Amino acid sequence: MKHYLFIILLLPALSSFAQNDSLTFINTKWETQTIAPGITWKHYHFDKSLFHSNQNINILDIRLKGKRAISFVCEPKALRTVSDFGKTSQALAAINGNFFDTKHGGSEDYIKVHDSVISTNKLWGTERARHQRAGLVIRKGKLRIVKWDGSANWEATLKEKDVMLNGPLLLWQGIRQPLDTGEFVYGRNPRSAIATFGKKHVVFITIDGRNENAAGMSLYELADIMKWLKVKNGINNDGGGSTTLWISNQPENGVVNYPTDNKKWDHEGERKVANVVIVK
Repeated sequence: MKHYLFIILLLPALSSFAQNDSLTFINTKWETQTIAPGITWKHYHFDKSLFHSNQNINILDIRLKGKRAISFVCEPKALRTVSDFGKTSQALAAINGNFFDTKHGGSEDYIKVHDSVISTNKLWGTERARHQRAGLVIRKGKLRIVKWDGSANWEATLKEKDVMLNGPLLLWQGIRQPLDTGEFVYGRNPRSAIATFGKKHVVFITIDGRNENAAGMSLYELADIMKWLKVKNGINNDGGGSTTLWISNQPENGVVNYPTDNKKWDHEGERKVANVVIVK
């Protein structure tokens, strides 16, 4: 009975914290810069004011007008930095993509580019991983998020010529999606994510972490951010040391967040990755 009483007493406090966090986020005066017509970069450092922690957040708001397009750029074996992918692709911006083999290169999840399969799923026993149960697809330069239908060969049935499985899926049609209970979900880490409002309105999100200046977020907290942004669908990318947002013609080699591979609070700690999502 005492345990139940404690939980009942705690619930109003947790609700109050959540409400305060949402108001803090929504009312924030973001540092804002126009990168190109229809593309806006927003940044803010929360000083112990969001989720009772330091948080450093970058959001790239992309409206796909005219010839503006989203693309996947991949390496089947090699690994390269996000900034290198972005520059050689002559992109306006790039964010790291899905999970990959850190020793041998190449994605651990299904990728198809221009109707050519680059990587297939590496299964966990007979089960597909949580990050193989959703994905990104591109049709005529427009990106949308898709959800696994439960079939064994789902990705091969997708009609788009450009497919990148990724995840976990955090929001689907505005509704939070069930998540695992492991450390990957609950632990605070750097995070990368992509969310959509519609076919022509996309956001890239990075959350820095593993530093006293930035705690990182759990996937539940990342889902909160997406809810407050009022996106329709949202998906988690590979995160941790891979988390990188690159923007063309910006200082510090274009890297605007604080990657962690060099364990310093600067813009030089990029981890080499297997693929990126770019905007051109």
